[in-house]
Amino acid sequence: MQWKPDWGLRGRMVLTMFLLFALYIVFIGVLSLYFGRLLPVVAFMGIFLFAQFFFSDKLALYSMGAHVVEEDEADAEMRKVHRMVSRLSQQADLPKPKVAVAEMSIPNAFAAGRSRKSSTVCVTRGILRTLDDDELEGVLAHELAHIKNRDVMVMTIASFLSTLAFLIVRWGWFLGGNRERGGAPVIVAILVSLVVWIVSFLLIRALSRYREFSADRGGAVITGKPSALASALLTIEGRMDRVPKEDLRETSEMNAFFVIPIKGDFIGRVFSTHPSTDRRVERLRELEREMETA
Repeated sequence: MQWKPDWGLRGRMVLTMFLLFALYIVFIGVLSLYFGRLLPVVAFMGIFLFAQFFFSDKLALYSMGAHVVEEDEADAEMRKVHRMVSRLSQQADLPKPKVAVAEMSIPNAFAAGRSRKSSTVCVTRGILRTLDDDELEGVLAHELAHIKNRDVMVMTIASFLSTLAFLIVRWGWFLGGNRERGGAPVIVAILVSLVVWIVSFLLIRALSRYREFSADRGGAVITGKPSALASALLTIEGRMDRVPKEDLRETSEMNAFFVIPIKGDFIGRVFSTHPSTDRRVERLRELEREMETA
């Protein structure tokens, strides 16, 4: 099967960015009330957005304790990953991204970066020791599909507003100065920040769930083996129960970028960044039947 642009994903990305831009305007206006002047607010948000956009991949790797591995300096496991990424990148018509590894037992992988030419694919030691070669290729192709779809960049920008709003909700009252002099603006800023955080949270979750379906399909098209990715998803989810809970908590902030999210309680599943593994596997099996009859 040939790679086809996912116009459903593109439409959702455009809509999400438009709605978030509208939220930005409201948010800047409220923050100017909070701080008293507009220019410092715009400058602060501009600097914050610049840092997140250009250093998002480095921040993601840092949060996971991961590091980029050059092929000539890699061990046997990572040399295999490099070879797979090189071959799959050619099949996907992409520049080869950087390859990184996180020295942790959690079986997972993610892609980060602001563009196709500036991206990184990261795997954990846990996933290298959990999956066979076909399954690992399926996961790597899934991450390359995210890069080809450019949804990693959109998710990075979208998460900026949510992060900033959450920080104000959490710390705004303590940073508000004199309560008697500026209590009302502070309360208004915190309440509006809460609304902005909830709306941006829901928008990001809706986009994130759809982009996982799109990346599953894209990854399967790259490898030609939907069943390998389906098997990998089931294997990874099955191994999550064996990972220490403290390790899961430490990495849960990266859920939106993982190939399989960290499991949560009922509320966590309702607001999950990913569709259920069963639904993803079902769609991959349908895709395999399509490919067999094509």
